Amino acid sequence: MQQQFEPNIYQSKIERLRIEYLRVENYRALKSLELKNLTALTVFLGPNGSGKSTLFDVFAFLSECFSLGLRHAWDKRGRFRELRSRGGIGPLKFTLKYREKSNNPLITYYIAINETARGPVVEEEWLQWQPSLKSKPFRFLYFRLGQGFVFSGTDTRITEKLESAEILAVNTLGQFSKHPRISALRRFISNWHLSYLTADNMRGIPEAGPQEYLSPTGNNLPNVIQYFREQYPQHLDNIINNLRRRIPRLELVETELLTDGRLLLQIKDAPFKQPVLAKYASDGTLKMLAYLMVLYNPEPLQFIGIEEPENHLHPRLLAELCEECRNATAQTQLMVTTHSPFFVNCLRPEELWVLYRDELGFTQARCAASMQGIKEFIAAGALLGQLWIEGYFEVGDPLTGGPHGIAKGIPTLA
Repeated sequence: MQQQFEPNIYQSKIERLRIEYLRVENYRALKSLELKNLTALTVFLGPNGSGKSTLFDVFAFLSECFSLGLRHAWDKRGRFRELRSRGGIGPLKFTLKYREKSNNPLITYYIAINETARGPVVEEEWLQWQPSLKSKPFRFLYFRLGQGFVFSGTDTRITEKLESAEILAVNTLGQFSKHPRISALRRFISNWHLSYLTADNMRGIPEAGPQEYLSPTGNNLPNVIQYFREQYPQHLDNIINNLRRRIPRLELVETELLTDGRLLLQIKDAPFKQPVLAKYASDGTLKMLAYLMVLYNPEPLQFIGIEEPENHLHPRLLAELCEECRNATAQTQLMVTTHSPFFVNCLRPEELWVLYRDELGFTQARCAASMQGIKEFIAAGALLGQLWIEGYFEVGDPLTGGPHGIAKGIPTLA
């Protein structure tokens, strides 16, 4: 029986924002990309060069704009010379629609980022919602080039001027408790976790000191284990027991404080008496351990992105990892990129989006649930990964040469 993790004692105090819609315009290969009805677990599939990493980077870019500043995120990516879509003019545009709770109205966040001779500026930024189907959309924050207004409460409009047009209004005003809805969005985007785990980065011996969350590369894995052992020992034991069921002969995962102040990660296999250092452990063992630490944090992140989890994992473990991801969506929204049919096999059609390049070279997306015949095949017992490999998807086959990627065509259903 699969280990059941204890619910987070802080869960009732934290917002559970969920993204349901994303539109990206003028961002590299994403000239005009729209994703509707996003699910708690959303997976992006597609051939090399289809735009999966670029879509992943949209979330990283926005999160860095909030946590590190617009100029940092802008400079890091080569400024607008590299950020704008080829042949594009005008600003980068991002539209998010999300709910604070499952039965709450959708809130829309829009931001347009342009450049001047002095650098990047927030050309336009606003938040609005529609409290009911009969009411008109209500814009409770609007800024243009550093000037605008925000509503405090329900009917008090406050005019504000930011120090610079480079500053995000939501990021600034969200620091004040009198704007709880704006504060919730600020915390949400600032704390997006994008995972680019590599086994090599997890083999180091970092300085000791407990750390609550795994870094994007996983180089602080021993520190997070130390934190769990000190603060949530039973939760860590549950994670290791979960790992044992997936890694044959695994007995123990432990950390040791060295005399020079560094922290050593060790893994013990049966029947051997002595553990081995992380630098000699299996890549797959380290990655599965890291994913479980990310997915089952006692104080869960609201949004996690995982890029290509199949690397270094046995194919049969990918279905297990997919189920772990789905279980984690009780508290976290996950977005995953993959090339693995084994991971895709355990998905539902509405959870899978296939990316491909159109005739102009820009990324487009189709949800598997909208493709002809897919739902019927799934109802008859087929698996999504099998249908993809056998060429039954309408788009995204790398060998067909066309943007629609029809390898076999869709057979007529009897």
